[in-house]
Amino acid sequence: MFHPSTERLIDYWRERRGDEPLPRRADINPGDFLELLPQVFVLGRDGARLPFRLAGGFVGDLHARDLRGHDALSLWALAHRLELKSALDVARKRRTPVVAIADIRALGVPSVGMEVLFAPLRGASGETDRFLGLYQPIGATARLMGRPAYELGLREVRPLGEANRDMPRLRLATLDGRRIA
Repeated sequence: MFHPSTERLIDYWRERRGDEPLPRRADINPGDFLELLPQVFVLGRDGARLPFRLAGGFVGDLHARDLRGHDALSLWALAHRLELKSALDVARKRRTPVVAIADIRALGVPSVGMEVLFAPLRGASGETDRFLGLYQPIGATARLMGRPAYELGLREVRPLGEANRDMPRLRLATLDGRRIA
């Protein structure tokens, strides 16, 4: 069970999908979830990069910058990027949303928990080339004292859907014999 706002956007994604495996980008109407818009983002796909196509005010304010064109994976702790990228690749191929349980990390203050939804979308070409997303804090963001996040730390990735119920957590523990995660 996730935060009610995360559940709401997941339900909306499922509703817009209908009998298709994925909703099309054109099926998504931001007017249907106006109260969530500050927390919503859309990622594109450009090779290995996942650039922000749009980011709501809360998302930009949290990172203290305009994120358009910025690679979403670069906002995550270096040790967690490969795990998240792998989970998003699987979500794209299996056409199912995933929720990353994360920590918002800012200098000099305790981290704050957050759910980050990544729900795949079909582009005009029919290819799965976007993610509809949501930043949903699960702790008091006031603890950040207005300081920008310098990175997001990944606690776990939770895939959704019947096909993914038994999917093991993706993890990379070593690289060339050296422990990295």
